[in-house]
Amino acid sequence: MNPLESQLVYPFGDILPAPGRLQEVAPDVFWVRMPLPFALDHINLWLLRDEVDGRQGWSVIDSGVATDATKAAWEQLFAGELAGQPLLRVFATHCHPDHVGLADWLCERFGAPFWITTGEFGFARMMAAALPGADGPAAITHFERHGLLDPDMLEQMRSRRNYYPSLVPAVPQAYVRLQDGQEVRIGKANWRVITGFGHSPEHAALYCDEKHLLVSGDMVLPRISTNVSVFAVEPEGNPLQLYLDSLGKFAGLPEDTLVLPSHGKPFRGLHTRIAQLRAHHVERLAEVVVACAEPRSAVDIVPLMFRRKLDAHQLSFALGEALAHLHKLWADGILRRVPGLDGIIRFHRA
Repeated sequence: MNPLESQLVYPFGDILPAPGRLQEVAPDVFWVRMPLPFALDHINLWLLRDEVDGRQGWSVIDSGVATDATKAAWEQLFAGELAGQPLLRVFATHCHPDHVGLADWLCERFGAPFWITTGEFGFARMMAAALPGADGPAAITHFERHGLLDPDMLEQMRSRRNYYPSLVPAVPQAYVRLQDGQEVRIGKANWRVITGFGHSPEHAALYCDEKHLLVSGDMVLPRISTNVSVFAVEPEGNPLQLYLDSLGKFAGLPEDTLVLPSHGKPFRGLHTRIAQLRAHHVERLAEVVVACAEPRSAVDIVPLMFRRKLDAHQLSFALGEALAHLHKLWADGILRRVPGLDGIIRFHRA
């Protein structure tokens, strides 16, 4: 076991719900695990018993990607453990494909409203529509500007231009707004919205004080660090600072909070994990400062932060994450940003 992971408590041990099956984690709260076609091979969804306008049923937090495997797992749930009761509401923590891929399919099937923050709804609609500048050629130019010149890797990235719409074929046309601090009644309990930034535009975690439960989405994960990237659509962004600031919003939650993450297993040790995440980024930032004794592009920094072979999908996120660390140091005045005569942007210690 990872030494950091061993500092956390996993109350369900090695139990993992099979696709299409429920695992109870608290009264009226159930864990569903859906497959993903990536190296990160699963996403956790959370089903909550609910009642809306006198109707008994379920609310779900996140939906999985639009693949046949995920739809088959949902069909198994509908026919079995959901006991014929409908989905009354579909919540999404944020706009990434594994979280909203089947939201429209579920909403249409049950006539259920879609609950999400405005920032995430807007980005999901933009990405699903493949609007110019959201991905594709704009992203390639962004990667080239930051040092990616390998023609084979660039060609692989060009082939991913329809990546988002292929996993999110449609986004609901209307939504119910989630806002920071808002209390949402789900079933017999109140859940408070805690927004976060840096990983996505306006991520919504949900905390139930009565149950000491936190649906953390991708903001706090037990085994891996959340991806925080500078993307082509916001090339001057400082997402790492936003993410670190957002972690502070969980500081007041009780020590015994059971964290329900989107990836990995439910755990206790929220404050320990936040301290680990902060320490991780402090270490990476220090390494980047040392490397930038000479001018370095984001591509130069990737091998320092990711010491394994990366495919095109992984490299796009790794490059974005390297750039996020460079941009924080640039914003803090520790690095200078120097555009080269070759068109590549490099960073150098101030």
